[in-house]
Amino acid sequence: MTVCLVAMPWQSLETPSLPIALLRTAAVNAGLAPPLAYHANLRWAEFLLERTGGEMGPPEYTLVAEEGLFDGFGDWVFTGVLHDDPDFGVRTMTDYAIDGGYDITAITRMRAHAEEFIDLAVAEILALRPTIVGFSSTFMQNVPSLAAAKRLKRLAPDVTIVLGGGNCDGPMGAALHRNYPFVDYVIRGEAEESFPRLLTSLAGAGPLAEVPGLCWRDAEGTQQLNAAPAPLPASRFLTPDFDDWYARIEDSPINGYIEPKLIMETARGCWWGEKHHCTFCGLNGTLMQFRAKAADVVIAELTEQVSRYRVLDVIMVDNIIANEHITEVLPRIAALGWDLRVHYEVKSNLKPEEIELFRAAGVAHVQPGIESLVSPVLKIMDKGVTAVRNLRTLRDCESAGLTTTWNWLYGFPGESYADYVDVLRQVPALVHLQPPSSVSRIMLERFSPYFNNPALGFPERATARPYRHVYALDEAEMHDMVYLFDTPPQGLSDVDAKAIRDLVRQWTARYGDSTLVRADRDGAIVLVDRRVGWPEADHRITEPWARAAYLELEHGRSVSALRRNLAEAGFTVGDEELRQWLAGLAERGLVFTERGQWLSLATTSIPIKVV
Repeated sequence: MTVCLVAMPWQSLETPSLPIALLRTAAVNAGLAPPLAYHANLRWAEFLLERTGGEMGPPEYTLVAEEGLFDGFGDWVFTGVLHDDPDFGVRTMTDYAIDGGYDITAITRMRAHAEEFIDLAVAEILALRPTIVGFSSTFMQNVPSLAAAKRLKRLAPDVTIVLGGGNCDGPMGAALHRNYPFVDYVIRGEAEESFPRLLTSLAGAGPLAEVPGLCWRDAEGTQQLNAAPAPLPASRFLTPDFDDWYARIEDSPINGYIEPKLIMETARGCWWGEKHHCTFCGLNGTLMQFRAKAADVVIAELTEQVSRYRVLDVIMVDNIIANEHITEVLPRIAALGWDLRVHYEVKSNLKPEEIELFRAAGVAHVQPGIESLVSPVLKIMDKGVTAVRNLRTLRDCESAGLTTTWNWLYGFPGESYADYVDVLRQVPALVHLQPPSSVSRIMLERFSPYFNNPALGFPERATARPYRHVYALDEAEMHDMVYLFDTPPQGLSDVDAKAIRDLVRQWTARYGDSTLVRADRDGAIVLVDRRVGWPEADHRITEPWARAAYLELEHGRSVSALRRNLAEAGFTVGDEELRQWLAGLAERGLVFTERGQWLSLATTSIPIKVV
């Protein structure tokens, strides 16, 4: 039995496929030969470079991979091959692009090479003489995987085709198996234990009916759906085997275009989502249960992987860092003394001392789930934070020099533009802090509370329009198979949203040249203001009570809390005096206020900005 695992486009070029690496380890641990791996994503980028004489390659690939999901661009490149029709989806994509103002020149050029590439990839896979070919499919890997699987089956009917990954979770996996008969098996759920059991079953050692999460067909061709496995305990998480990927990328012509990175996972699921599932989020699918590796395991694996692959850029793929890892893992990473550059996804309520632990451990980039700077909207999302709390984290990450990625979302049932007005008025004061990467209306995602409970505000839904230019299925079947859905817009109008976009566009343009920094000089607090759009000024705060009050504002305070804390420090200041003082700070854009809370905006250092 020879097994080949395939990562089709649009897996990132800079990182190996974690699912393939985990399954390689799983097979070996089960006493089986390590599966071969075919990195078709790398091969596609190489192929484009060669066929276009260097005009298209890794930069164009990455643009599609990072920005094409919500429009189905990556799937559309390969859908003509899947349907044996070079014109399939061309008219619908053209109409879609015109309506949305999208430039599809690049993906149209790529599509012209798709069939030749699939032929090449299938030939190279078959040259490995596999008996089983497994495709890992997440996001836009679906159509490329199906296109290659269909051609494989046509050329080598005896080769067994298996699909797994995020696109196979829940009803999606059953629908994939039902609609594409050339796919022999689909594994739903975590596959580290299911996949080796499938291999041994196919070798004659155990019935298919006992493979957890398996979709299969009986002797009469009737689909059978085995119950999905329980979430894997963290103690049974495996260490991925990336050997083949790093060896492959070393000799690839695209190596000069990218910076290879190391992928690690220290936890699965979402501890916040277990208690308060964010209303719009479907990312964890059926595997919300939070499970985290022990600190000793994390450090041992990090040490082994960094030493083995000689890579210092580490992307932690956890949806959210375990709280205990902040205090139990980060200090131990710092103690290693390596010049690491680490990415983590975090919750947006970090404290300054926690941010310092991230910085000391070499965490250079964080992705907090900020999502909005409007408290009523954050409450609708069930985020458990306020706008002031989000801005405090944004400010403190800026002080620590952590690159912070976040998106501003809108379109929530029950939100009102009136809730935004006071916040939007203050956005020009925030230009020294990292702006959102995008301003986007939420989409209806499978597995989200909004999807699971139509009464929350989205009773009408249909499969998202982009699927119509990539699949030839009726609505009922597509409804079971896809992740994104269209629904009548809620919340802000497009006109209202434009006001936010215009402000964020200005914010983004000004960020790189803007600073607002607190300095301590001769007993005074000096706010050195060099923000674009504001008068150049050094604002001095000299009175003892005002200095104490400003430092209190770094935490975010209401007027009553500020007065109380000042009184405890020996300063008697009335509410009216405080309000006038705060109003003066607000007029100069030195504080942010919402819902009675006030927050100072100056950072404590001048970071090196990444723009």
